[in-house]
Amino acid sequence: MSDPLRPLRLAVLISGGGRTLLNLQKHIVEGNLRADIRAVVSSRGGVAGVERSREAGLRTIVVERRALPAEAFQERVTKAIAGADLVCMAGFLSLWRIPKEWQGRVINMHPALLPQFGGPGMYGHRVHEAVLAAKSTVSGCTVHFCDNEYDHGPIILQRKVPVLPDDTPDTLAARVFKQECIAYPAAVSLFAEGRIALKDGKVHIRG
Repeated sequence: MSDPLRPLRLAVLISGGGRTLLNLQKHIVEGNLRADIRAVVSSRGGVAGVERSREAGLRTIVVERRALPAEAFQERVTKAIAGADLVCMAGFLSLWRIPKEWQGRVINMHPALLPQFGGPGMYGHRVHEAVLAAKSTVSGCTVHFCDNEYDHGPIILQRKVPVLPDDTPDTLAARVFKQECIAYPAAVSLFAEGRIALKDGKVHIRG
């Protein structure tokens, strides 16, 4: 649990456009989220998220996955997030094995209702395409604690949306993202307020 007298210190990990990062920053600036983004770490240099992060005045660190051996990548990401209270995965597409001291302090947003439509290779539009192919009538988003399996770990909260008969991956993605913009800040707030407890592999929310 963080010190309740100061904002929760966040590190945000990105690999793409940075929309989730900007949404968190928006909630912070508007006073709806008592947090401070101390570091943004991108596994890719030439993505819009890096430019957007820097334009927002955030400390931005590029750790190129493709340019580094796995162990060096692991070490540099871990060093870059030092000092944070909570790590927020925000479209981070590279594997960072969570060190023991960070377990229970790393969360992720997935654009479907886990445990469905998760796992290796299931990200972005691939998820929405899979939902439509399965003829699901409902989708949504999931905020969960991360472990060292893809899209796995105790679920903190979910928000649902209908899947409409004429949906495309784009229209479904837009509807889900609106809920992501609500769910992620809400989950971070629960953590900041010390209202989340992990017990027996499950999340318990106080109050």
